[in-house]
Amino acid sequence: MPLHKRVQTEAGSAQKTKGQVALVHDWLNGMRGGEAVFEALLDLYPDADVFTLIYEPSKLSSALQKKLERTRVYTPLIARISLFRAHYRVFLPLLPVLATLMPTTKYRLIVSSSHCVAKNVRKGKDAKHLCYIHAPMRYMWTRFHDYFGEGRASLPVRLGAALFRPILQWWDRHTAQTVDRFVANSAFIASQVKDFYGRDAAVVHPFADLSRFKSKPRHERENFYLMVGALAPYKRADLAVEAFGEMRLPLKIVGGGQDQRRLFRSAQERQYKTVEFLGPCTNEEIEELYSKARAFVFPGVEDFGITPLEALASGTPVIAVGMGGACETVQKDVGILYFPQTVQALQDAVLAMEAGQFNFSSSRCIESVQPFTRDQFLQKMQDQLSSL
Repeated sequence: MPLHKRVQTEAGSAQKTKGQVALVHDWLNGMRGGEAVFEALLDLYPDADVFTLIYEPSKLSSALQKKLERTRVYTPLIARISLFRAHYRVFLPLLPVLATLMPTTKYRLIVSSSHCVAKNVRKGKDAKHLCYIHAPMRYMWTRFHDYFGEGRASLPVRLGAALFRPILQWWDRHTAQTVDRFVANSAFIASQVKDFYGRDAAVVHPFADLSRFKSKPRHERENFYLMVGALAPYKRADLAVEAFGEMRLPLKIVGGGQDQRRLFRSAQERQYKTVEFLGPCTNEEIEELYSKARAFVFPGVEDFGITPLEALASGTPVIAVGMGGACETVQKDVGILYFPQTVQALQDAVLAMEAGQFNFSSSRCIESVQPFTRDQFLQKMQDQLSSL
């Protein structure tokens, strides 16, 4: 009998797995796509013990806070230091060690949700470990230059990152061999798991909270384009700012992050008057913006990408770079995939839409996201766990 079934049977049900199942997530200090996935995994094992490097419940959704209040959450001692919590990325070389030191060897089943080092946790002799991988360690593999390139970090940080990169890559590859099964969030990430770790990975796409967009009054489309997301370097909001600023077409950008100040200053210096930074917005405000936008702009290469699904669920077409997870969700009848990842290519796609070369149906946009529901995600994850 598979371990997943044995754990449930011996405990009586999936509801009674205290002390047998560990759920691991890199850090719980905000609500992004990875945290939404982790919250869903808690529904499979609500009594599981939780392990994370950073835990700041006030920054999580109320739903996730309530679920975590019912279980035990373990963090390393260093996580109690505010300096570490505020600047944890500076401690990147230390994070793999902290993950391996977490006391997870007594559990019979480990389910990790990993985009950095969560998969590094140790398991006992007879235990099983399923890793739902959002991406191999981004900072050290595909997005090293986005985070540590010239102009992105100070010289000492860049030199330190270059020094530790081969060591952390070796560690990442080595610990990947202890995982019993990888489940990737996209075929794009499954290919990286194969390239970097030499391991195969099943694919189970994440979900979007499509219920937020049901039965909402449809607004008249307005003459602006929309971008939503954390302003991190790899999101490439800089390409969108330059593209729309030079074309003098209206672009609204929702979100904050480490690149926010640099992008705002650049737009001001270049006098891009049609680019508007809205900062963080409420869910209700974002939903209204989705439903009014002419199109949603997605210039970054994402592991999967939740915001295009949210836009499509609002009946809004998507203009995305034809790389990464967007290729698995943005079909040709609901959006435009452009290539390469340049300002010119993005401008060409937008101008084609402005010229009326595309006529997208709101109903078809909404229909296209129906496979990406929470229930379908949980069922597919149960199937993966049952065969472990």
